[in-house]
Amino acid sequence: MMSKSSATDSFNLEPTFPSQRRICNESRLQWEVEVCGENFTRDMAHIDSQYWCNLTHIIREYHLFTSCTEEKSLVVNCYWPNPLVEGYMIRVHKHFFSNCTVEQVVWLDPPDDTLTVLILIPVFLTLAMIALVVWCSKRSDLLA
Repeated sequence: MMSKSSATDSFNLEPTFPSQRRICNESRLQWEVEVCGENFTRDMAHIDSQYWCNLTHIIREYHLFTSCTEEKSLVVNCYWPNPLVEGYMIRVHKHFFSNCTVEQVVWLDPPDDTLTVLILIPVFLTLAMIALVVWCSKRSDLLA
């Protein structure tokens, strides 16, 4: 059996107001990020500095640090990443990871003989394929 109901029964007719956008509390975020940084510094103190550039040794601590900054950003109604957090993370990177640069590999051209062979092989293969297509098309004309 069907019950009587009007179309307005399923709708709320009261006016709705747009939700107020919460404002990012940057001063609190600065303090919260500092707390995350202090925890990261304390955790890194337990790792020998010779291993700071080895990600397998610091990945847990670094993950906790980034998760902390993300969580604290959201708690104080800020998006993540944001310029304040990025600036702080850059300072942390400069402090802990400034000596982690790897020597750049200098790329050299191969010897001229090798380069010539590497260039000529595709050229000759292309010419051979063109010749094969032309030969097959002429041969199919003779067979038809």
